[in-house]
Amino acid sequence: MSASIAVGNTGTMLHRSLRHGVRFPMMLITGLVTPVILLLMFVYIFGGALGSGSQGMPGGRSAYLDYIAPSMILTTVCYGGGTTAMTVSVDMTEGIIDRFRTMPISQSAVMAGHVLGGVIRTLVAVALILATALGLGFRPSATPAEWAGAAGLLLLVTVGLTWLSIAFGAAAKNPSGANTAVLPLQILPLISSAFVATSTMPTPVRLFAEYQPFTPIIDTLRGLLVGGHIGHDAWIAVAWCTGAALIGFVWSRRTFSKRR
Repeated sequence: MSASIAVGNTGTMLHRSLRHGVRFPMMLITGLVTPVILLLMFVYIFGGALGSGSQGMPGGRSAYLDYIAPSMILTTVCYGGGTTAMTVSVDMTEGIIDRFRTMPISQSAVMAGHVLGGVIRTLVAVALILATALGLGFRPSATPAEWAGAAGLLLLVTVGLTWLSIAFGAAAKNPSGANTAVLPLQILPLISSAFVATSTMPTPVRLFAEYQPFTPIIDTLRGLLVGGHIGHDAWIAVAWCTGAALIGFVWSRRTFSKRR
């Protein structure tokens, strides 16, 4: 099959993935609205106390907004996987994948369409939460090079988590199971440096928070956008994102192949 046909098939599957995402309006609303609600809640309910207390930020609520905004951007990426997992699960459980295998289309286009669709939906949600944060007073100090680094990291983590979401959706027995399977991706950022510094946590929780995947990713993104020491966190973040993408890719391909 020629490359032009494969690209055309991928475009068709992308369009299909975006349209099918509308079949789960509550998931789309959750992915778009929940991060905004969390941002507003943490800034206006907890921001005054956390900004002048446990985080050691004399700027109060405005300082806490600078601390939490990069975290909410990453949290938005995590919430975006739910719709992707459910759309993949619907394909896997309703027999359409078997029909696609009998048609003269590129088999890789099916997964590629889901990946691109998931990435696009997630980046739209990221743009919304960033616009909300800027409207609340978030003022990044990043240089153009740092903005480019932050965008590259966001794209990498989005691709990695999208592949994992596809793998979860392909392995799930039904769409409800797919939605449940991605919950760890949405919960783990809560036990990290996203909302409070890990130094304020009890020792067992602190050790888990410091060595789980999302802390170096959040710290790197925060360092790029608002300044601060990054150190080795950038390489650790890239390694975690790349590993997630590879695991999701291999796992989803095997799952698709088994259901022939």
